[in-house]
Amino acid sequence: MKILGIGNAIVDVICKVDENFIIQNELTKSTMKLIFDENEFKKLLTKLKIEKTVSGGSVANSIVGISQLGNKVGFIGKVSDDELGKKYEAGLREENVEYFYSKKKEDLPTGTCLILVTPDSERTMCTFLGTAGKINENDINLDAIKKSEIIFLEGYLWDEGEPKKAFDKAINFANKVSMSLSDKFCVDRHKNDFLELVKNKLDITFANEQEIMSLIDAKNFHEVISFSKQLNKLLIITRGEKGSIAIKGEDIIECDIKKNLNIVDLTGAGDLFAAGFLHGYINNLSIKASLDKGTEMSSKVIQQIGARL
Repeated sequence: MKILGIGNAIVDVICKVDENFIIQNELTKSTMKLIFDENEFKKLLTKLKIEKTVSGGSVANSIVGISQLGNKVGFIGKVSDDELGKKYEAGLREENVEYFYSKKKEDLPTGTCLILVTPDSERTMCTFLGTAGKINENDINLDAIKKSEIIFLEGYLWDEGEPKKAFDKAINFANKVSMSLSDKFCVDRHKNDFLELVKNKLDITFANEQEIMSLIDAKNFHEVISFSKQLNKLLIITRGEKGSIAIKGEDIIECDIKKNLNIVDLTGAGDLFAAGFLHGYINNLSIKASLDKGTEMSSKVIQQIGARL
């Protein structure tokens, strides 16, 4: 198997909203908010018209993208044996993703992410993790990890306690480890732990400019460059309109964005960028060609609704 993803198994519920909805519900635009109360989540959902429902989760979106490019891939993520859980598994299998998890009836339902798309195409997310956030080391299939060239993790999944043990088990037995920092919210919440991962555990780190600057408390991007050179690991940074950049030691490779796109929804841009890059990486393309493939994939997904092509 080329790549095994381990992440939150979340069903995405996509809704279009105006700017006032974000303000009235005290949400921070373009970030992800965790909702721990199932009733609070349901109350929020009753106010909305659903545009689309799809099996999601950041790493799962990336893994589906890598599968669509013709690679053999797998995924580990925790769902409950409920209606959404069954739909989730079926959605992966339709995309030729091998699912290494045996679902059973859990105390909490399958996780759900409310993706609120404003007229400027920015997305603000409210996530009820449900049972997805309860992943533990017993859910990690060691055989699948050992047979994968590289595993891909998401910062959204990392948390103290059982999820951390699951992460540690996966990392300890992996051939190579890649991870997305996922969101500035995650970085700020787990800064010391993420810094330890980036410095000592990860072979490839994906981050956007906001996340990496927050991680190292950088005042400007020059400090990010200096940190990355000293790190001497592969660090992939997306920079919005400034394109993307890959840094390893003294090597710095940049890639421009595609211009004049009809942007509809930015959901999944980072997920599909990672998919394109990892496709290039595992098929021995150059770093520049891998960045180009990531840019191509993210350019496609932002011209449609939803995080999967």
